Amino acid sequence: MPRESAGSALRTTALVRHNALLLLREPGPLLSRMILPLVFIAILRPLYVSAQGDRAGTSQAVMGTLVTFSLLAMGTVGASLLTERLWHTWDRLRTTPTRPAELLLGKGLPVMAAMLTQQAAILAFGILVLRMPVADPPLLVLAVLSWTAALLGMGAALGVIARSFGELSAGYDIGGMLLSSLGGALVPLASMPAWIRAIAPASPGYWGVSALRAALHGSAADTLRACALLAAFAVAFGALAAYRAGRGGGRSAKL
Repeated sequence: MPRESAGSALRTTALVRHNALLLLREPGPLLSRMILPLVFIAILRPLYVSAQGDRAGTSQAVMGTLVTFSLLAMGTVGASLLTERLWHTWDRLRTTPTRPAELLLGKGLPVMAAMLTQQAAILAFGILVLRMPVADPPLLVLAVLSWTAALLGMGAALGVIARSFGELSAGYDIGGMLLSSLGGALVPLASMPAWIRAIAPASPGYWGVSALRAALHGSAADTLRACALLAAFAVAFGALAAYRAGRGGGRSAKL
């Protein structure tokens, strides 16, 4: 067992290193996902401040932008998985001792690092430049990690289900905006119809927004509850991705 565990760790490390290099070779998309949210915050903040006041308006602009743009960025892990499937390298990897979980970790961990960097940049801008108050920084870190884990699970599931880049793009563009809207990221749920407020808890975006806002206000109970539900989403979507990967879900992918 120790030898098998060591072999698994070596394979996963090699995959992580390889996929990190692939991301860094084309830094343009990563940089745009870090710069555009800051511009978005600068544009939206005056509107939220005029409607909600300085503190609440700033928090709404920063948290709403973080959730919306991180949802759009989750397609990065899906795109990396779909690329392997389209070029049939996924099937070749599956014939080696590499396990589905190792493949997903190798793809997911570099993307997780990129997404955490994106969110750290948004939060740093909000805290250092806009003076957004944070009541409990450790709770905020936990909320960001839980939200990112849920995003990785959703992105991986899309990556092994979609059969083309068109399907993948539709999935994370439409799905991202839908989950963001249902979560109350850009428009407070209190301003939405009652039926939207009723179904909002079914959206991971709702719990992402809830975890981040509760952490900003220092509410440990609400933050932990939201993080637990985000972890459940991460496990469920991650299990779906691993199942599909193990069953050879990439065989129906097409250019």
